[in-house]
Amino acid sequence: MVKYDPKTWFALIFHSYSRQVLRLLLPGLIVMLVYTFGIAYAILDYFKLHFVSTTAVHSLLGIVLGLFLVFRVNSAYDRWWEGRKLWGLLVNNTRNLAAKVSAFLPESDTASRNFFAQMIPNFVVAMKEHLRKGVNLADLDIVEEDFLKRLKGKDHIPNMISLMLYERVNLLYKENALTGEQLFVIDKEIKEFSDILGGCERIKNTPIPYSYSMYIKKFIFTFTVTLPFAFITEFGYWTIPIVLLIFFILVSVELIAEEIEDPFGGDTNDLPIDELSEKIKNNVREILLRD
Repeated sequence: MVKYDPKTWFALIFHSYSRQVLRLLLPGLIVMLVYTFGIAYAILDYFKLHFVSTTAVHSLLGIVLGLFLVFRVNSAYDRWWEGRKLWGLLVNNTRNLAAKVSAFLPESDTASRNFFAQMIPNFVVAMKEHLRKGVNLADLDIVEEDFLKRLKGKDHIPNMISLMLYERVNLLYKENALTGEQLFVIDKEIKEFSDILGGCERIKNTPIPYSYSMYIKKFIFTFTVTLPFAFITEFGYWTIPIVLLIFFILVSVELIAEEIEDPFGGDTNDLPIDELSEKIKNNVREILLRD
């Protein structure tokens, strides 16, 4: 995620992200440049056609297209913001679980403390990678001898880590290291992990409806390829920069929406879940490991 000062107008206008967007759109801009130049040359110089062009139709269509794009960006931002709230909740829950486990367990039980100090961050790392391209077991801390063996070949690694957390808590209860009330308190925190993961999976696995995304792109395409005919007789060859500017603005908005609608990836404006995972690991270990 890009970190910036919203008060620095000049820096924002010339930020490197603008150049990145320009590079992404450069092929499309070149195509539109050639296309608009061809239309202008054919009408003005080759066929020398004379007709009255009007922007009235595009003005009306622009209002509808603007409403579509606003809704598109708002929908994408809602997904981004909901993802951020879920990860903020995960930060809080990991701290709460670590604090309660640390308070409930005796200082002498270093084995259990080490287990939770490694397993809670393991769940977070597994969840992060599960929302991307899949979990690499090498990224996890080895907690027990059969830890990797139990995870190998499993499709849903975060579920298995959650199961191991429950098993350890249940073992502590059977050994009378935890009371029934303490078990109930810890259970609520671990259950919240699954709820947060489910919320993130809902965002990840439920994209913007296909028909909606498809028609937005069709409307933008139709709007821009017909723009030269609306401006050509009034502006002549100045139609070329006008069309390129409008094309850049419309497609940039759609590009931003595409980038933030899946907030768990590695794009520039995606959520900083790598940093949040590292913060959780440091916080949990500071709470549980007091040496």
